[in-house]
Amino acid sequence: MIGDVESNVLGVRDLRVSYYTARGAVRAVNGVTFDLRADERLGLVGESGSGKSTIALSLMRLIKPPGQIDDGEVNLAGVDLLKLSEEEMRRARLAKIALVAQGAMNSLNPVLRIRDQIDDALRDHDVNLTRTEFAARVADLLRRVDLSADVGGMYPHELSGGMKQRVCIAIAISLRPSVIIADEPTSALDVVVQRQVMETLQNVQEDLGASIILIGHDMGLMAQAVERLGVMYAGDLVEVAPVKEIFREPLHPYTQLLIASLPSIKKRGGYKGIPGLPPSLLNRPKGCPFVARCPRAMERCRVETPSPRRPASDRMVACHLY
Repeated sequence: MIGDVESNVLGVRDLRVSYYTARGAVRAVNGVTFDLRADERLGLVGESGSGKSTIALSLMRLIKPPGQIDDGEVNLAGVDLLKLSEEEMRRARLAKIALVAQGAMNSLNPVLRIRDQIDDALRDHDVNLTRTEFAARVADLLRRVDLSADVGGMYPHELSGGMKQRVCIAIAISLRPSVIIADEPTSALDVVVQRQVMETLQNVQEDLGASIILIGHDMGLMAQAVERLGVMYAGDLVEVAPVKEIFREPLHPYTQLLIASLPSIKKRGGYKGIPGLPPSLLNRPKGCPFVARCPRAMERCRVETPSPRRPASDRMVACHLY
């Protein structure tokens, strides 16, 4: 899982994030470690509440109370983002690491034209352009995401869902960051527009030479869009591998059941879900968090938390079976 340090753009180590409630601490991210390589598309997939979006917000330092980053490192180009001051982190956002947030409907200001929202992003980082230069910059950004320059003069309500999502991508790449986090960028879009948005995101990545973390719960989309895939469960990263290997030979029982639950044109019959529910993150059980739902659970799984293991050079799995 941890590759050549020189080839890694982003290194996350032992990230722990909790939400502090009246009933106690909810550990949403429980010691997650992974790397993002240069020019790579890395996917993070899992059920709702598994910690995917919390990881995205943590990397951007956007966790708000009652949430808190308890521990860990987020190294971007040799700098630990978690140790930066608020002002230093504000300047790093967009310029070095950018977020395409979940739900474009809520990401854009409804009373500002698109060009003014792009202008806000640039001015916030002291990019001052003449009117002609700014118009050219806006047109270029919109062209990169397959939109016409006329979109710059429109309001969000005049755009379709797919166009809004492209505008969010345009803002995210406005300062050419080296890392782009896309948190379920195709949610609430139909399958045709999903494909178009993902193609736009991939084209932008190639154009900038950036790396992407794609967060979602659609295994089919991940199979088409990413090169490596990490599987989250109850705040833990339970498996990481090249996406083709995960679909060909999933190792963790949770990953196996996730893939088995996918619809197939080769098999007819009712859908097969995963029985049971994820554990409460308020009172995490001892041992493996998947033990109550795992068809291959052993007595050891109930008392001992599995450590990450590397059955192959480019694979990680947190399971006592290995």
